[in-house]
Amino acid sequence: MPRKVIITCAVTGSIYTPTMSEYLPVTGPEIADASIGAAQAGASIIHLHARDPESGRPSASTEHFMNFIPVIDQASDAVLNISTGGSSLMTLDQRLATARHISPEMCSLNMGSMNFGIFTLKQRYDNWKHDWEPELLDATRKTTFQNTYEDIEMILAELGQQGGSKFEFECYDMGHIETLAYYLRQGMVKAPLYVQFVLGVMGGIGASPENLMAMKASADRLLGDNYQFSVLAAGKHQIPLATMGVILGGNVRVGLEDSLTLPPGRMATSNAEQVEKIRTIIEELGHEVAKPDEAREMLELKGRDKVNRYS
Repeated sequence: MPRKVIITCAVTGSIYTPTMSEYLPVTGPEIADASIGAAQAGASIIHLHARDPESGRPSASTEHFMNFIPVIDQASDAVLNISTGGSSLMTLDQRLATARHISPEMCSLNMGSMNFGIFTLKQRYDNWKHDWEPELLDATRKTTFQNTYEDIEMILAELGQQGGSKFEFECYDMGHIETLAYYLRQGMVKAPLYVQFVLGVMGGIGASPENLMAMKASADRLLGDNYQFSVLAAGKHQIPLATMGVILGGNVRVGLEDSLTLPPGRMATSNAEQVEKIRTIIEELGHEVAKPDEAREMLELKGRDKVNRYS
C-alpha cells in the first residue's frame, strides 16, 4: 500500500575530508545552504555535524554549530537532528555539548562502543589539502568510538527523558539492536523508536542485502511493532540499499556524510542531488515523501516550539 517515507539527509558528517570532494560543505554558510537545499528537495529530517570553517576538520564546537543551525531553522521547517556521535577523537562531553544547549527535537544515539575504521580511505589519495586529514584517518586504527551502557543511559535520561528529544538510534551491528531492545524492556525508551540500520562502516556490519534482511528480522523479533526503521548504507551501497529499505517498508537516509557518489559511481554535486535521486525512486515505487510535520507526527516528536530557540 502507498505510504509516507521519511528522507533524512546527513549533509557533512566527520568521515569524509575536504580533499575527497569539492562539494563537501565545510563552512557555516555552506552547511546551511546544503541543508536548506536538501530540505527543499524533500528531506524532512536534516542530520547535522559541524566543522571548523577554517580547516574543514570535524568539530564539536557549539559555536560552529550555531553558525548554521539558526539559518536552517529560519529558512526551513525541517526537523533538525543533532549528532551526538561526532567522532571517536572527541570526548563524550564535547559530543553532547550542542544537543544539551538546544534540546533538539531529535538527536542521534550510537547504540554501543565500536571500532570505527576510516583509515582505509587514506589509500585512495596522495595529495592532501590539510595535514590533519591523513592524521585523522590514521588515528582510527588506534581509537574506539565509546558509548558504554552508562553513557547511553545518561544520554537517554538527560536528553530524552528530561529534554524531550527523540533519538535516531544508530545500530551498526546486530548487538546494537539487542541493546536497544534491552532499554525498551526496561522502559527507558518508548515507542515509536526510530532505528537507523547502519551498514558498511568498517567495524560494523557490512553493506549487503543479506545483512539488511538480517537486521530487519532481528528488529522485528526484538522490537515488534514498537519501531520504524531507516536504512543508511555507506559509499556506493547508499542508493541500492536505501531502495531495498523502502521496498521492505522502511525509511531512508542519504547525504554526503555517508556517500560522496551517485550511481553509477560519479561524484554527487550536492546533498540535494542525492535527496532528489532517492525521492524519485520512492515516488516511482508508488509512495509519497513525508513532509516535516508528517515526520513529526509519525515519530511523535515534541515539536519546534519545544526547542531552545538557538540563542
